[in-house]
Formats: sequence, C-alpha cells, structure tokens
Amino acid sequence: MARIVLNTFGSLGDLHPYLAIAIELRRRGHAAVLATSEVYRRKILAENVGFAPVRPDVGRLLNDAAFIERLWHPRRGSEFLLREYLVPQVEDSYTDLLEACQGADLLLTHAAALAGPIIAEKLGLPWLSVALQPMLFFSAYDPPVLPGGEWARHLYRFGPRMFQVLMRIGRLRLDRWAEPIHKLRARIGLPPSSVNPLIYGSSPFGTVALFSRALAKPQPDWPPNTSLCGFVFYDELGEMHEAPAENDWELRNFLRAGPPPVLFTLGSSAVMHPGEFFRESITAVHALGVRAVLLAGQRQSEIHNPLPDSIFVAGYVPFSKVMPASAAIVHQGGIGTTAQALRAGRPMLVVPWSHDQPDNAERIRRLGYGRTIPRNSYYAPRVSNELKELLTQPAYSQRTAEAAAQIASEDGVGAASDEIESALRLPLLAH
Repeated sequence: MARIVLNTFGSLGDLHPYLAIAIELRRRGHAAVLATSEVYRRKILAENVGFAPVRPDVGRLLNDAAFIERLWHPRRGSEFLLREYLVPQVEDSYTDLLEACQGADLLLTHAAALAGPIIAEKLGLPWLSVALQPMLFFSAYDPPVLPGGEWARHLYRFGPRMFQVLMRIGRLRLDRWAEPIHKLRARIGLPPSSVNPLIYGSSPFGTVALFSRALAKPQPDWPPNTSLCGFVFYDELGEMHEAPAENDWELRNFLRAGPPPVLFTLGSSAVMHPGEFFRESITAVHALGVRAVLLAGQRQSEIHNPLPDSIFVAGYVPFSKVMPASAAIVHQGGIGTTAQALRAGRPMLVVPWSHDQPDNAERIRRLGYGRTIPRNSYYAPRVSNELKELLTQPAYSQRTAEAAAQIASEDGVGAASDEIESALRLPLLAH
C-alpha cells in the first residue's frame, strides 16, 4: 500500500477528477490523501478519502463579490488569479503541502497548485503532473485560445513558428510575476529554476492528461511520457450542496412531462458571477417556445418569478442526471462541464467567461460539437438563433454522439490509476 498525495486547487471541476482517482486508489488498497482547500474537507472525508488542508482556501472567498468579479474578468481574470492571489500565497501553500507530503510515496500536482513541483524537488519525491485541459500544454501545433487574446487565433494559420513567437513575448511578462516563487526556492535551498514556474511544468516521472481524444489529440511538442487517459467523472453533490429529495423528484417529473429541455448552467464557479445570463436565457426560451432547466446555484432565489411550468429552476443537480435528458446544453465552457456535456452526447452552446473556457469553447466549435457566443454578446435574440441552429441541424447531434461513443470507450479513472501505480514502481526500477 502506497501513500499518495493528490494536490489540487480551484472549483469542483478541479476537485472532482482528483477525488474520483483518490476513490479508485483507495479501492486498489492505497492510502490516498487529497490536499486542497479547507472548504472541501467534509465532501472528501464523506468518501473515506484522506484530507489535508492546503492554503489558499478558496471557500473563504465564495461570498466575496469583489473577488468573484475580478476572478471572472474576461481579459484579466487569469492574471488576477495568478499574480495577485496564488503567487503571493505560495509560502503558505508550501508550508501546508510540505506537512501533507511527509511519508508520501508519490505526489500528483495541479497547474494552479504552485507549491507542488517545489515540494517534490525539495523532498526528492516522485511526482506526476496532471493536465485537466488541453490548453495547458501550450502546443505550437494545437495553439490555445487565451482569454483576452482570442484575436491571436487568426494568426495560427501561419504555423507553429507564429505561436512560438507569441509565447516568447508572453514569457517575458510572466517572468515578472514569479518573483515570490524564486525567493521561496532560494530560501529553502533550491537552485534557480530554469523555467518559469507559472508556465505549466511537466514532471520527469510523467504527465497524466485527464481529457478525451474527442477533445484533443496528442501533439509532437507535448511533454515526454504524457499519457492521455480520458476524462475522469464524479458529480455527486456530497456535503457541500445538500439537495432535498423532493427536488430530485420534481426534476424527474419535469423531465418526463414533455419534450427534452434546453439546459442552462454556469458550472460551479462562474455561476457566482452570472450577470444577465439567466435573465437573457429565460427570454430566449420564451422566444423559441422550448422547455428549459436552469441550474442557478446559490442565485436560485434571484431568478424572477413567476415562471411558466415549462421552466424548471434548481440550485445544484448532478450533471449526469440532467444532461442526457436535455435537447441541448448552454454552458460556460469549464472543463468539467464540457466533459459532462460531451459524455452526454448533446450539442452545446458555449459562452466562455475566462481562464481555460475560451479555449474549450473554440475546440467545441472547431470540432463541430456546438456553437459559441462571446460573453458580452449573450443577448436573447442571438441566443435563440444559435439554439435554433443547434436544435435543427442534425450534424451537431451526430458529432456529439460520436464524441460520447469515444468517451464511453475510454476508462479515464482506470487508466490514470494505472499510470499512478506505474510511477510508484519507477524509483525502485532506477535502483
């Protein structure tokens, strides 16, 4: 039995794949410990998985409107998250994760959990880097679409060299942001890093890519020893979002009462900063004359009433319960939501907020799984027109059905767990 620490940070889309893997590792006889924000403690312990608190605790900011607004700024949200929130707290993250990793046999990292690679280097601990979304690889052969830099995708037709030039410019900017991390390395006796720690770093022990070939295929410049495992799914509500039984009963009755509805959701994080998303969605539904399900999170009580019987509003519902029964899905493009929508095989309209979402949205459009609308253009007339295309053009349903079949053929959690167990044997083989 090995002690394996899985370090992650972010929303439920960042937590759930790690939790699913931890559950599988526990089933295989290992001691899995999820090292992450305190807000997830009860949810993790309820699955009989070990927990270690690692700062920063994202839960302390869930009701901070100013923080949420800056986090989801369409152009500067990622800069704020890295430069002003995560990097200044890397010392705290290091302290907490160092304690969690005492006696560990292996560490799994996360792109936004910045202390992970530093801990692995300091302790001489084998580790695997994890990529939840394709954009993290910054491939010159499959260039990402970055928030605020969507215009750059028009330059990609000039080939890999153009993207490499843009990346060199971007690295100059990131170098200034990483100073606290360089100071931490010096304080704990590590040599200066040869790469910028804010650019996704792959482990020499291997990288586990937790997304499907239906979303991205391997590229020549992906990190060595990358294993493309497939999506890893978990969407139990657990201790964070207690869903009353009558809500499940009402949803089942609604789904049975008429044609498949259009599902509107902003995932578990962007839903805290919805703007006019739900208001415009309701107007678009009225114009189309279709049924709808709105998942509004804690904003459920703010949805204006009365609403017709053709619209069902809930706070949180597991996607696996509602997406397969939907005619189409309108969402923000988070990787967890995107994975569930592809798994359900339903065409989608993606409205990216920030971070990795513009890239996920562009992939959905380019692969023929759906359409996309810029966040600042999300108005009812355009929404209804885009949905009409999705609902009447069979090509979208055909392409998403193909994606669902591909995903069904993959065993993401099993493949990832196999890679983890293989990594456990690498240090022994080296001796």
